[in-house]
Amino acid sequence: MSQIRADHLSFSYEGSPEPVFENAAFTIDTDWKLGLIGRNGKGKTTFLRLLTGEITGRGTLTSSIPAVYFPYTVTAAQMKQTAAEFAEELRESCELWRVICELSELKEDAEVLYRPFDTLSHGQRTKVLLAILFSGENDFLLIDEPTNHLDSQARENVRQYLSAKKGFILVSHDRDLLDACTDHILVLNRRTIMVQSGNFTCWQENQQRREQFALAENEKHRKKINKLKKAAQQTDEWADKNERTKIGFDPVREHDRCISTRSFIGSKTKKMQSRVKNTERRIEREIAEQEGLLQDIEETPLLKMTQLAHHKETLITVRDLTMQYEGAARPVCEGLTFSVKQGERIALCGMNGCGKSTLMKLILQTAGVIPQEEGLHISGICETASRLVVSYIPQDTSFLHGSVSEFCEERGLDRSLFCTVLRQLDISRGQLAKDISEYSAGQKKKVLLAASIITPANICIWDEPLNYIDIFSRIQIERLLETYRPTMLFAEHDIRFRENIATKDVHF
Repeated sequence: MSQIRADHLSFSYEGSPEPVFENAAFTIDTDWKLGLIGRNGKGKTTFLRLLTGEITGRGTLTSSIPAVYFPYTVTAAQMKQTAAEFAEELRESCELWRVICELSELKEDAEVLYRPFDTLSHGQRTKVLLAILFSGENDFLLIDEPTNHLDSQARENVRQYLSAKKGFILVSHDRDLLDACTDHILVLNRRTIMVQSGNFTCWQENQQRREQFALAENEKHRKKINKLKKAAQQTDEWADKNERTKIGFDPVREHDRCISTRSFIGSKTKKMQSRVKNTERRIEREIAEQEGLLQDIEETPLLKMTQLAHHKETLITVRDLTMQYEGAARPVCEGLTFSVKQGERIALCGMNGCGKSTLMKLILQTAGVIPQEEGLHISGICETASRLVVSYIPQDTSFLHGSVSEFCEERGLDRSLFCTVLRQLDISRGQLAKDISEYSAGQKKKVLLAASIITPANICIWDEPLNYIDIFSRIQIERLLETYRPTMLFAEHDIRFRENIATKDVHF
């Protein structure tokens, strides 16, 4: 057992107006199962790079054991090889028998080590790389988003596997994974870094109590500031009124005054003005304390969306549908039957490769949103209501590039409204000036989410919309959908999101 300690840790990227961290101080035990959470773009990956020594910041960061980062970078050449051939290139002194033991814990057959890596599914690749990662000893492991693109069963396998391990930092936006696999939470707040014992739910409950206390204290400060301002204004008015009486007086009405009274009045006015300055200083202290209470509160503004009504009650009908790609040995799916009516939020559930994305694209083709795909043969019925307006979010974000203005112009979006929603999703003003291709994976997904949210439509078709999206924004999206209840067809492996949003599941 050893510790990682940070003292006055600060880091900022060159040219960035705001630091990523500033004077952070914390201690981490390397035996902990530590969950790392924070907003997209708030420095989670930067923090891990600091721990590995890839980059350095100001202040001190000390550790007695090396840190290893996951996911490994697999080169194009290695993709053509088997994992057994390149495992030692990723992890020094990696022994295959250890990797096989780890794979058995992940409920995966050892034969995946001897197949070309590019022929494996996303889930199999993740399991192989995790097995290689945990095959070593005496390292502190930094695990960055291990469940992205994994289906529910693969996520469950990874969840059970990690819950039996220790000595790692897990970066994840999956609330169930954090609850099952962590015993401490490290939070990158807006200005500070905080470490707390317990899993994500424990942290969330404590955070809500802290925020309620901070808001109550903040309200007390505001009332006190208002009282001080009124007192300062009144004293200032008295001082001005008193000052005006220094020169000139009516000898009949003010028979007790003489020319020497002027110095007395001036002295009295000076004392009143001094009281005003003291009160103003107290107001400044109160405001500073008030701001300090709220500096780390993660505010999630309420989002808004517009839903278009349609003259038909049933928007999509799928009956006895079978889809098969040309040359494939078996259909992607077969005998699928369901319908989507207005107000329903249908979740498509199933393993990776079962046809969820293919079905969504087929519906979009039927509605005339995207061109017909060649090589896909279908039998059965897939119908959409006439003149159906669809708001679509694809899985892939790699096509995004150009400025925000160019993106809005291409899609016919109101730039001002679009930027407002991005700001509400916690994308800074500085980011809005950058090329979208420079955004993080989570920020790119927020671009697609914002575009979909402000596009009036009869139905939203979202394909894994929460990949890479931070926990706070996930909760924000959930609140939006629970408030406006749009008609939806979506695929999402976040179990908690699916349970909260879906009105019906369709299992492949």
